[in-house]
Amino acid sequence: MPQSARSGSNHIGVLNEQPLHAALKKHYASAGAALEVAVDGFVIDVVQDDLLVEIQTGNFSGIRSKLVHLAEEHPLRLVYPVAREKWLLKLPRQKGGEIERRKSPKRGRVEDVFAELVSFPELLYKETFSLEVLLILEEEVRRYDPRRGWRQHGWVTVERRLLEVVDGQVFHEPGDLGTMLPELLPRRFTTADIAEAMDGSRSLAQKMAYCLRKTGVIVQLGREGSSKLYVKSDA
Repeated sequence: MPQSARSGSNHIGVLNEQPLHAALKKHYASAGAALEVAVDGFVIDVVQDDLLVEIQTGNFSGIRSKLVHLAEEHPLRLVYPVAREKWLLKLPRQKGGEIERRKSPKRGRVEDVFAELVSFPELLYKETFSLEVLLILEEEVRRYDPRRGWRQHGWVTVERRLLEVVDGQVFHEPGDLGTMLPELLPRRFTTADIAEAMDGSRSLAQKMAYCLRKTGVIVQLGREGSSKLYVKSDA
């Protein structure tokens, strides 16, 4: 039986919880839902009736074994937020300074989930497993720390905050992922074709192709020069 997790390491996890994760838990905490529940030795963010809801705001690789184990015995939904729009807040470098706030030019979309789904695309074969991608408005707080933030010119992200949930899409089975393939693709296509059709990066297109091939949505025919050549499995 699931049990509420209130002490020990579970309690420490709640204390260290980021605002974005906490806000998304509240978003799913409908009447009668339980938060921070121990199930089969794991702590689950939200339990709605018999559905386990796990919210992941970071990379998927660290939770693979947890999800694989839980999906064997329980209905399980993984929730992943993508910032459709983001505002950046830079805390003042010195006491008394002003906070800088600007809108990031980057816009996220549902397809961004493929960057993480490469960790376990086959999990969608499980009837008990579903994936929900939320499009959100987000605020990211950064602090200047030249010792840690050399990749961002000294700025380190310290908090992510939820402003609004604006949309979402649920994927219940492998075929659902195929809805993200661009419509204007040639019958035989490469990842370069995918990237061009969706106006995205080649790297993301390659991760998309990997996930779609692993879930049987597309199949590899061979090569076209140095690029792998694909076709939709129902073509």
